[in-house]
Amino acid sequence: MYDTVIKNVRIIDGTSAPWFRGWVGIRNGVIARVGTGVPETGADTVDGEDNCLAPGFIDIHSHSDTSLPSCPSAESRILQGITTEIGGDCGLSAAPVSPDPQKKKQLSDYVGEMDYSWDSMGGYLDYMEKIKPSVNFGTAVGHGTVRLAAMGFEARRATETELEIMKGLLRQSLAEGAFSLSSGLIYPPGCYADADELTQLCRELIPYGAFYETHLRDEGEHVVEAVREALAICEKSGAPLQIAHHKVTKKSGWQVHCKTTIALADQARRRGLDVTMDQYPYRASATSLDSNVPLWAFEGGVEMLLSRLGDPQTRKRILAEADASHVGRWGDIYVSYVATEKNGWAVGKSILEIAGLRGVGPAEACLDLILEERCRVGEINYGMCEEDIEYIMKQPYTMIGSDGNAASLACDGRPHPRWFGTFPRVIAKYCRERRLFPLETAVFKMTGLPACRLGFADRGLIREGMYADLVLFDFDRIMDLPTYENPKQPCAGIRRVYVNGVLTAENGAHTGASAGKILRRGADTK
Repeated sequence: MYDTVIKNVRIIDGTSAPWFRGWVGIRNGVIARVGTGVPETGADTVDGEDNCLAPGFIDIHSHSDTSLPSCPSAESRILQGITTEIGGDCGLSAAPVSPDPQKKKQLSDYVGEMDYSWDSMGGYLDYMEKIKPSVNFGTAVGHGTVRLAAMGFEARRATETELEIMKGLLRQSLAEGAFSLSSGLIYPPGCYADADELTQLCRELIPYGAFYETHLRDEGEHVVEAVREALAICEKSGAPLQIAHHKVTKKSGWQVHCKTTIALADQARRRGLDVTMDQYPYRASATSLDSNVPLWAFEGGVEMLLSRLGDPQTRKRILAEADASHVGRWGDIYVSYVATEKNGWAVGKSILEIAGLRGVGPAEACLDLILEERCRVGEINYGMCEEDIEYIMKQPYTMIGSDGNAASLACDGRPHPRWFGTFPRVIAKYCRERRLFPLETAVFKMTGLPACRLGFADRGLIREGMYADLVLFDFDRIMDLPTYENPKQPCAGIRRVYVNGVLTAENGAHTGASAGKILRRGADTK
């Protein structure tokens, strides 16, 4: 007898092979049987009513490092069918942590507020195990975090000694379970590194079977050059490359630049380079509002940035550079979150609207909010076009990543709907409505493909012996209900979500289960 039998389902196994009708038996959290005949007996038997049963969705790109401890139920993940997520992306991970109090504060100021009672990646993952989350969680090690631990927010080339310190921290993090090295080359302190530094660090990945994941140095006018840099690092180091949330954010490059970047990736793959990418299915990006500040202003960390914003002469320079780089763009940037009640009225408004209400220029309004909220301001930025989204998504090596956070349905602010609706949106809009690819391909991009990139041998497919991370959904009804105006809601059409064999969501409601595991690269998680 099985603990659970899910019968009368269309099994989409995660390999991109055609679906077939069958049943699945679960025992001790593992898929014990995948059958096609008369189903056997289970202590709990679920009639799938001819709906689709797929592996749990794997979010290869998230930022739940700091939010999962305060929201272990991870409703934003579970209620859209995500059963496994990887954090630590865009160069910013919660470990390793320098013992230097100043550097520790710089990390907290920039990555997010936690107690940072650990110093190593292993210590952080031990801490996360105590959280008992509803979702499986693993992490990358951030290049920015490693650089900060070695040399702070210094806007210069690393010395040989500092580079050796970074290499040591990277090797230790990989040995303790990090899946990859991530970089965020538009964010300090990672933006201060050159390609040689990144190449030398990427060479350290090879013995561990890890990969390099990069938020490119530019995603707008110079995105092609940024992709060339990433590919050169991949080729010189020998490390596999994952281009994070690939997109083109400058209108002048729409429908042009992505054709070149994809051609470059195709050429690299033909040369034998291991190049893949991920993407979220929305026209707007999301990040912190301080990303609109010139990078030089961050040298020394958040406190130094705030000091410069308060200095009239330096502020004047920052204003001029911010305005020059945002011609025609301020109206596309909306505030999604503020830390204090004082500026709560700004959430959901564009920088142009806020500037008009305050009677100042848009750059002035932006800098005022950053200073008043001490950099705890989120933004949503409308910068992409649908044609580019579809062209990138159709590529056989593009997988899906939300770039979102673990959050509750009652979280603060108005976050990007990708937190809550990324994966159902791909199925509903791009598979069912736009018919970019069959359902089996859509599921593969969310399960088997990211599992392969992460080196999972026990997740991502419906196979006997695999963990029973499963999503039962109605293909005709699945829909991403979260919107920019009302993002905090579950998706329609997701009947059941199982994490390690435990029913964790049913018909849009969380069951309260906390069956997630903390995943470590190379570890036997069974």
